[in-house]
Amino acid sequence: CSSDLTVPEQRSVLTRVRVRTGAEETVLEAAGAFVAIGHDPNTGFVRGQLDMHPDGYLVTQPGTTRTSVDGVFAAGDVADRVYRQAVTSAGSGAAAALDTERWLSEHGFCTGCPDGAAGIGDPETVKVDVPVSGV
Repeated sequence: CSSDLTVPEQRSVLTRVRVRTGAEETVLEAAGAFVAIGHDPNTGFVRGQLDMHPDGYLVTQPGTTRTSVDGVFAAGDVADRVYRQAVTSAGSGAAAALDTERWLSEHGFCTGCPDGAAGIGDPETVKVDVPVSGV
């Protein structure tokens, strides 16, 4: 069931809210409110291409950001079914960047990288060769 918060009412502090569920509206006494937005993952553009949960979140390999397609990584709001917070999205984005960096190195797209690690070292000597198609 989905509900919308229609009009918060307050005096010097929040005292009650009106909640609309369908055509029904209820007034609830409230001393505080948490508002959540953006809880529907925007993954429709990869439907049928990547494995996803029935609720639209992308499936990742446990402990990584790797998806069902080699070289494609998922992070943040499209993969996090539990916390769904900006701070955790930033952390998983960093993890996806590291997973991507390792994947590029493992697949020979990085030349001049010390110890075979993509992106580590002097930026003047690190070169990443990624083929671009359709240009």
